[in-house]
Amino acid sequence: MPDTEIPISALQHYVYCPRQCALIHIERVWAENALTTFGSMEHARVDSGENTLRDGVRTIRSLHLVNKRLGIWGVADAVEYTVEEPRRITPVEYKHGRPKLHPADEVQLCAQALCLEEMHDVRVEEAFLYYRGTRKRHRVQLSSELRSTTEQVIAETRNLLESGELPTAERCDGCDACSLVDVCLPATRRRSVVAYNEAGFTALLNSP
Repeated sequence: MPDTEIPISALQHYVYCPRQCALIHIERVWAENALTTFGSMEHARVDSGENTLRDGVRTIRSLHLVNKRLGIWGVADAVEYTVEEPRRITPVEYKHGRPKLHPADEVQLCAQALCLEEMHDVRVEEAFLYYRGTRKRHRVQLSSELRSTTEQVIAETRNLLESGELPTAERCDGCDACSLVDVCLPATRRRSVVAYNEAGFTALLNSP
């Protein structure tokens, strides 16, 4: 197992924005907005659900995952196990809103599948993203391209977290929807939020 173990959530944050990933997982900064609050409420409903057996499919909720080779871990919203042949294992992730233009959700789901493959010594061919905005499942084929992209994101995220460095703020299309925009201050192009806050506090103490 690699020295640095990475939560699967960090992969999604990295694809969305490396600076957001560093703020959350290096500087331990978090803030809520309407989108994250709705998402937390929806996940609470999913997490509170019981495991079920219906139509030959056993659904396990809030399943803890790990892949020792890749050094990643996390919790799946739901994993479906077919009871009869052909046996299949299918992770299902629940999301607020609608499908995104970037592949953050697909990378997160693929990482979950890679964990399940190592844990059960099986091949997971597909997975599903359920979006509240569309109220339906979206099939994700776990292609060789998506697997390669996911492993590359794991490597890049590990390099970022091990560096301990916060990427310079850059304004992008995702900033307005990010709950950390007021902490990140992308318009200032600052590096360290902690240093920025400490400087402001020092200035306040030294003011007349």
